[in-house]
Amino acid sequence: MALKKLLQVIPLGGVLEIGKNMTAFRYKDQILVVDAGLMFPEEEMLGVDIVIPDITYLEENADKVVGIVLTHGHEDHIGALPYVLKRLDVPVYGTPLTLGFVANKLSEHKIGEYARLNTVECGTVLKFGDFSVEWVRVSHSIPDASGLIIKTPVGTVVHTADFKFDQNPID
Repeated sequence: MALKKLLQVIPLGGVLEIGKNMTAFRYKDQILVVDAGLMFPEEEMLGVDIVIPDITYLEENADKVVGIVLTHGHEDHIGALPYVLKRLDVPVYGTPLTLGFVANKLSEHKIGEYARLNTVECGTVLKFGDFSVEWVRVSHSIPDASGLIIKTPVGTVVHTADFKFDQNPID
């Protein structure tokens, strides 16, 4: 009996906590990463400035990572990128404002010239191997926020990230 191909959803941070948002989606030998956020330390974490997700899994499978896609520019979604990109040479995709924040952050860490940043607009659909990702606009407390529609051969994932209901939208 042949094994059915499965989509694995691997949370690397952001579950049952505020911050460190990072999720890996794996299908066959391809890994798509959504967000790379940090968390600010708890009161009892003396001497700790920031907390980042454990990316050991991604490092061990670096040749399978097809890219990092970003939902918005808050630190809990982009703050770990300088640390991740020092260990993984992968392209990063996000909306203009989000990548503006990322570019400044990478420049501060002196890795801006090496990063492969790719700007997308909401409505854009890109292929990453067997993954297809569409950026869709969502309301949030930061402009240029998006959710992601991730299509795979075994199903579709709607990754909303953070959003809020806008009771009085201007458009």
